[in-house]
Amino acid sequence: MRLDRRRLLVGGIGTLAAGSAGAGSGGAGDGPLVRILNRSEPTACAEKDNVTLELFSDEVRRFTVEAIHPAYIGTLNVDRWLPDLANCEQVVSSAPVYSFHPARKTIYETVEWQLIGYVFAKFWRPTLVPFRVGETVHDGFHVLQLWTRFQERAEEILVVYPGDGYWRARPLPPAHLRWSAYGSSFLVGPVETDGRPIVDIAAMAFDPETKTFSFDFVRGGRGTLRLVQLDQERIALEVAFDRPVGNGRPFAALRSMYVTEHNADVARLAWRVAAGHFEEAPLPMFREARALELWAGRIVPSRHNTSAPDHVFRGFAR
Repeated sequence: MRLDRRRLLVGGIGTLAAGSAGAGSGGAGDGPLVRILNRSEPTACAEKDNVTLELFSDEVRRFTVEAIHPAYIGTLNVDRWLPDLANCEQVVSSAPVYSFHPARKTIYETVEWQLIGYVFAKFWRPTLVPFRVGETVHDGFHVLQLWTRFQERAEEILVVYPGDGYWRARPLPPAHLRWSAYGSSFLVGPVETDGRPIVDIAAMAFDPETKTFSFDFVRGGRGTLRLVQLDQERIALEVAFDRPVGNGRPFAALRSMYVTEHNADVARLAWRVAAGHFEEAPLPMFREARALELWAGRIVPSRHNTSAPDHVFRGFAR
């Protein structure tokens, strides 16, 4: 039977958002241990997402994702963010075809906030996910951008691709830089593989008052992602599910790129295995761990997306 995505429009934003309160407190007691699995593959192409870190748990229903400026951000005088296509001939020739001549629509706008949707002429997954704000239901968008006003200019802080469930987040730019780059992406919900890791979303909504995105999953269940902190250091997003993902699927994943430590969006990992006890390793050396918290980032500047943020998954709770 064909799935009618328009009949699965998300409801109950407030319920799940309220349930996620405190998930990211980070000091209110330890939650369940999460299995972290590294499924990354080597590449010489800096424009290929070859890093996949998967998070598993049959218990987790709430957690926080943070994007934080790297420790070296204050030392940057020159940022690098343009694509590096060296050693990418085979990757580029086999990559999905995008058409970046999009139709643009402002979905929600105030003096301080703006939500913009784009529809591309062609995208690697053809699905357009119905999207609701208030009582208005849109046919769907390939990408949604959340902007805020800071120091007399608009700053894009959060992006989601509803068709494959990819999110990208970044803090407000630091005082000495007028802009900072995106880097790694993350997924929340039942992660599966369709050419690459995805989360299959049936319908999505946005609550402007609470800055909460809600989404129904094709595989069943519902989730929310709520903006809870934004400043020139970090952006924090609380995630909540109505039930654990389970069924052997990851409930979250980080997607990124790594060629070498000086050419990577994520190069090192640190994970907390007990209160006050972290372990760490270079990304290529990490295989698997059980942890209460995961940091994925860089400690030396990279020639690729130099100002892009590190990411933290923490506050795991039942």
